[in-house]
Amino acid sequence: MSEALTGKKVNFYFRGRVRKGLKTKELVKRLRPGEIAFIAHRDLDWVAAESLWRCGVKAILNVYPFSTGLIPPDPLQFLLNKGVHLVEMLPQHFFETIKDEQVISIVNDSIFIDHKLEAKGQVFNNERCSQMSREALSSSAAVVDSFVKNTLDYAYRERRLITGEFTFPPLKTKIRGRDVVVVIRGKGYREDLRAIRAFIREKKPVLIGVDGGGDALLECGYIPDLVIGDMDSTSDAVLTKAREVVVHAYQDGRGVPGEQRLSRLGIAHHVFAAPGTSEDIALLLAYELGAALIVAIGTHSSVIEFLEKGRKGMSSTFLVRLKVGDRLVDAKGVSRLYSSRKAVFFLPVILMAGLMPLVVLACFSPVVQHLLRLLLLKLRLY
Repeated sequence: MSEALTGKKVNFYFRGRVRKGLKTKELVKRLRPGEIAFIAHRDLDWVAAESLWRCGVKAILNVYPFSTGLIPPDPLQFLLNKGVHLVEMLPQHFFETIKDEQVISIVNDSIFIDHKLEAKGQVFNNERCSQMSREALSSSAAVVDSFVKNTLDYAYRERRLITGEFTFPPLKTKIRGRDVVVVIRGKGYREDLRAIRAFIREKKPVLIGVDGGGDALLECGYIPDLVIGDMDSTSDAVLTKAREVVVHAYQDGRGVPGEQRLSRLGIAHHVFAAPGTSEDIALLLAYELGAALIVAIGTHSSVIEFLEKGRKGMSSTFLVRLKVGDRLVDAKGVSRLYSSRKAVFFLPVILMAGLMPLVVLACFSPVVQHLLRLLLLKLRLY
C-alpha cells in the first residue's frame, strides 16, 4: 500500500487475516499468531488485553472506544508498549459485513480490502492513552464515590449470602479439613498459579476453577476437582476432564445459563442457586463445606477491576469476604513478591547472616579457643 494510494504519510501498514468476535474471551480461542483481532469491547480490561497479546496479534480493531476515561488505560499502554497497533471507533456495519479470515490491509486508521477503502476509525496511540489517563484521574473521586454508594445499597439486599441458608450440592469431592485453591480468571492469574506450584505439590489441595480459571489449571498441568460458574468462558476440554461441575443458578431471573450446554455435552453436573458472582459462590462453597484454608488466585477485589468487568458495585464480594475472611488467603500478585534469580542471589547473604552469631559465640568460647590453639599447633608440627 503506497503513500500515493492513501494520500497520507504511512505510519503503520499491515496486511493479514482478520478474526472477529463479540466476546473477546471467546475470540482468543480462535486467534492465531500474526492475525488481526476485530472486537466489540468498550474499556478493554487487563485479562482481555493480555489474552489478545498472548495470541500474537499484530493489530486490534474495535467498534467501540478502547477507553472512555472511566478507568486508567493501563492495559492499553501495555499493548502499545508491545507494539500492537490499535484502531477504535470503526463502523458497526463494517463489523457485521466483514468475514472471518478475510485478508485486509491496515494503513494507519484506515482498512482496505483489495486496495479499496472499506472503513475508517481512529488510531489509539500513546498521546490518546495519556489523554485517557488524565480523564480517568480527574473523574476518579466521583467514580469511587458512586461505586461505594452502590455497593452499600446492594449489600443489604444481598445479605442472605452471609445470613441465609443455602442448599449446597452433594459433592463427591471431600473438602472438609482440606486446603482449597480457587482460581479466577483475573489479572496475573497464570503467573500467580505457577508461583504456588510448591504449595500445590506438597499440600495437594482441592483445585477449584471458576469458569476460565478451570482452563488456567489445565494449562498448568492440573485437573480441576471442581469447575464452578455459568460456563460461558470454560472450554469443552475442561468440562470433560473436571472431576465435578457445578453450575451457578442466578436468582435475578437469568436462570441457569450453563445447564443447556452441559446437557448437550452429556456432562453430569450439580446446580447451586445463590446471589452474587460465580467467584463469590466458589469461595462461599469452599468455606461452608469446611475448607481449612482457601487460597484465592486472580480474584477481583479493587474498584478498577470491577469497573473493568462492567460492574457498578461489589456488594456480594464484600459480603462473602466478610464471612470467609478468617480462612481466606488472597494470593493475587504473589508472583511479583520475588523472583527466583533474586532468591538465589540473596541465599549466600542469608546463610552468612545466620551463621554470623554462631561464629561470634564460637570465637569467645574458651573451649573453642583451646581447640583452635591445638589445631594451629598441630599444623605447625606438620
